[in-house]
Amino acid sequence: MSATVRMVWLVNRLRCMSVAELGYRVRQAAAVRMGRRMAGRAGRAPAPLPRALTLGVHGAPALDPAELEALLLDAEHICAGHVVLFAERRFDVGVPTAWNRDPETGVTGPSIYYGDIDVADRELVGDIKHVWELNRHLHLVRLAQAWAATQDVRWLHALEQNLRSWLDACPPLTGPNWTSPLELGIRLVNWSLIWQLTGGENSALFSGEAGSRLRADWLDSIHAHCRTVARHLSRHSSANNHLIGELSGLYVGAVTWPCWKESGDWQTLAQRELEQEAQAQFSRDGVNREQAFGYHLFSCEFLFFAGLLGEAAGQAGGGPRGERRAGPRSKPFSRAYWAVLQRALRFLRSARDAGGNLPTVGDADDGCVFRLSARSSENSSAHLGERAAKLLALGDTVFGGQPDNHPGVRWLLHALPGGRPDADPHEIETGWAFPDGGYFLFGNHFGERNEIKGMLDCGPLGYLGIAAHGHADALALTLSIAGEQCLIDPGTYSYWQQRKWRDYFRGTSAHNTVRIDGLDQSVSGGRFMWLRKARASIERMPASSHEFDFRGSHDGYGRLPDPVRHVRGVRFDGATNTLVVRDEISARKQHKVEQFWHFAPELDVRLSSQGLSVRGQRFVLQLQASGADLQLELVRGAENPPLGWVSRAYESKQPCEVLRITSVSSAVPIECRITITFI
Repeated sequence: MSATVRMVWLVNRLRCMSVAELGYRVRQAAAVRMGRRMAGRAGRAPAPLPRALTLGVHGAPALDPAELEALLLDAEHICAGHVVLFAERRFDVGVPTAWNRDPETGVTGPSIYYGDIDVADRELVGDIKHVWELNRHLHLVRLAQAWAATQDVRWLHALEQNLRSWLDACPPLTGPNWTSPLELGIRLVNWSLIWQLTGGENSALFSGEAGSRLRADWLDSIHAHCRTVARHLSRHSSANNHLIGELSGLYVGAVTWPCWKESGDWQTLAQRELEQEAQAQFSRDGVNREQAFGYHLFSCEFLFFAGLLGEAAGQAGGGPRGERRAGPRSKPFSRAYWAVLQRALRFLRSARDAGGNLPTVGDADDGCVFRLSARSSENSSAHLGERAAKLLALGDTVFGGQPDNHPGVRWLLHALPGGRPDADPHEIETGWAFPDGGYFLFGNHFGERNEIKGMLDCGPLGYLGIAAHGHADALALTLSIAGEQCLIDPGTYSYWQQRKWRDYFRGTSAHNTVRIDGLDQSVSGGRFMWLRKARASIERMPASSHEFDFRGSHDGYGRLPDPVRHVRGVRFDGATNTLVVRDEISARKQHKVEQFWHFAPELDVRLSSQGLSVRGQRFVLQLQASGADLQLELVRGAENPPLGWVSRAYESKQPCEVLRITSVSSAVPIECRITITFI
């Protein structure tokens, strides 16, 4: 990042901060400087007390032959240095693993004090997302699973070698893998899984002199992880999913290894604030307030893991000789905490279509907290839907007592054995109206073969002062037909590629809504920051999903010298399978008005003088546009400026068809009538 760009970013960031946050940032910067002076003299952590949590996990859960085969094949790849990062790509990370090297660019981050590393400097660290993803150690859990399933000592040796090499390459407070408290939290979660799946204090990992040294060094690093997270929690405008992840990791670290005098305080703080953040970061109707469905899933995974560990630890016994080794007895999370997760799952269950797809609303980087199922989908476009399916299966088992048929759920509940939480058994299964979260579903035959399911976004841009992971998508809509994606949200693509791509995928032209004068509805101040945020308002509430009549507006273009008001009406008639979208603008002068419709790349999309025709596997959609002097054009894969792209996995994009309808007007509406016919 150049000095000029850095200065602009800093000024914008300061504009988003309160006085209280400024004081907090100054104190944090002082703590980092103090840490630099103390780093060389820190020495080892205090000697741990021998009371780490051992849950008595033995062997593996029931696995079908295909799952076991996939698990062992993945473990073989990992031993050869080929690791899956994000949703689908396998990278060569070396043997032994080059933990500080970005496997995408080959750049190796420096082994210096973490506070002196600029993670946005690609020449210094490469793409930090790749480095962090590798160092979450999701893949090391796979080696622990292989050991648990087979008792083959070579998997244990491979795990030991990987842990040993990581501890040597990444000593406390040194290198790029100590720069993010969130990443430390995720690593603690996966270390806890490894600890339990390999036998806890009884693990053969710790046999002999080398094993004893591994245990000592590992606990030393665990203490440094917990201490660093506790001292650098994301606060104020950064208190989004990062804070949930950090608190979850701190809670897991304190409960799994209650070995130091600070452990009790860490556990108390983490549990208290997790209870608070669960309530704060999810709406009353179950929507994550970051308005990003990938982070809805991410936060739920953290909350589930912490809650299930609390249940398991509260009932735990069984140290090496049967004595309890959990330290102070853990208190389970409250009924209100679990109710947040129940409502969050209800929203996911409602938003998924009959094909299991979930719209890619807001940012998503394919990050997950744990990856326990070895089977990967051949269709990466379903990644969000697959993660939602895993969470829903977990909820069905935890809240509904259903069999744990999902392999990832079986592994998780095997590693965290315990009772089931105190939860409301009468939580409603699905819904269509989520006004507090900002989403409405329209359509008919939900969950059936001839399902039509649309979703309208009338919520806020994002969460807190910077709305880091929100997109400028006010009043956008998506649509699936017969379980097939039709009108899509194009996703995220990348956080750190060229700025034009980051701006495009989070901008208004990448969503099925209206743009005025070529400007986004909200004003960006950086890759993860919005300075001026469009506010959506509901002007007419729909009565039902199948007789849907909505009217709403937003004030994003009120900032223009000639203020523009955008009002969108959406009507769906379930009797005729007809959708009518009417966009009205009001201003004193004429403005360029663009309406965008993004179609899934698998569809056959054709534009003629009669209108737009879209053919899927089981449907035909016809779109007719009316208004004054409309110009209709199909755009696919344009690069300068970008238009007509979809990203279904992090760092991956492909062309898609976009219908752009353009007009110059001060008041004449654009109306699109969409009719759907099944074939």
